[in-house]
Amino acid sequence: MTAQPPPPSGPGTSGPDVSGPDVPGPGGRGPEPIRVLLADDEAMVRGGVRAILAAAADIEVVAEAGDGREAVELTRRHRPDVALLDIRMPVLDGLGAAAELRRAAPGTAVVMLTTFSEDEYIAGALDSGAAGFLLKSGDPYELMAAVRAAAGGASYLSPHVARRVIQRVSGGRLTREKEARERAAALTPREREVLALVGAGLSNAEIAGRLHLVEGTVKAYVSQVLARLELKNRVQAAILAYEAGLAGEDAGPPAQGSP
Repeated sequence: MTAQPPPPSGPGTSGPDVSGPDVPGPGGRGPEPIRVLLADDEAMVRGGVRAILAAAADIEVVAEAGDGREAVELTRRHRPDVALLDIRMPVLDGLGAAAELRRAAPGTAVVMLTTFSEDEYIAGALDSGAAGFLLKSGDPYELMAAVRAAAGGASYLSPHVARRVIQRVSGGRLTREKEARERAAALTPREREVLALVGAGLSNAEIAGRLHLVEGTVKAYVSQVLARLELKNRVQAAILAYEAGLAGEDAGPPAQGSP
């Protein structure tokens, strides 16, 4: 991933719009930016990621950390919407920081940003409760899409990582499909609907619109589904929905978030 921000957009330009959705904030004060904490032990990398995010009018970096322990402390202090964590950091690595944040700041979504794509890192990130996993070599727009998806309650895996996850779960597919269907069968019809839409990569707001519910009700349903299926996060729920055949063949990668 380069340090150059995406090309500008607007009248007279051909670049895509990076401003994000125009959602009014409380009291009609205009859209509230997505507040992001950035953690990486390399200052140049932080500068590059910050420059990319600065091109998005709806995203604001509110704090930066050079190690995982500092990331946890700053998250407690600033309560950002999203924490972007590098996996390999001193003092406390990104996986350890993500696990602590799940307990200390459950309102902050975690997205892992790393140069490594080995399966153990992907699995570790998902087990730690991360809502997304990106490679630093990916497209800058993936970074913006992941931040927006995580802030909206959805999950996001870069296309490369999504393929690795699908390949991983495809081993012993028949057995896994049977187990997934049996687990999903224990849910109520409404919970199964919610699980299917999580598997399709929809955010809470999008699910609410699809099912004609308020967003708070959808959030409660998602929490119930995770608890009943003993899953740690939406990514795991999306994978189970995919294995159970609930997400649908046209839903795309099981954990891909909506930009």
